[in-house]
Amino acid sequence: MKDNQVLRVVAKIMIPVILLFAFYVQFHGDYGPGGGFQAGVIFAAGPILYGLIFGVERLQSVFTIVSLKILIAAGLLLFAGVGFATVFLGGDYLDYDQLNRDPILGQHLGILLVELGVGITVAAVMITIFIAFAGRQNHR
Repeated sequence: MKDNQVLRVVAKIMIPVILLFAFYVQFHGDYGPGGGFQAGVIFAAGPILYGLIFGVERLQSVFTIVSLKILIAAGLLLFAGVGFATVFLGGDYLDYDQLNRDPILGQHLGILLVELGVGITVAAVMITIFIAFAGRQNHR
């Protein structure tokens, strides 16, 4: 597949579209269908397609294992951090009303940050799983 010019051209066109759609799903999730999990999986489809077409080695030059571990941890910390921030502000865990004087703005901000944390974590985990399996050598 690495030598197929049609696949390479189509992938170079489709990957930015996939990533853009993932951002749409991520940031439109509090107004309609979508959210962090769906956006994370869609976002991961872009780099996974890149790895399938151009090779896992080239994908790993963009997403190193260390950077993926940092992204996984950052997403989890963002999710948990929002929860603990609401506790420190006097509410229950993930009580978004505590994040702003206006409860509606607090809800919006809390959902946005939590879903962003989920999206980052899911995307990084999916890419990590792909690299783990696609990067394995066939030992017979």
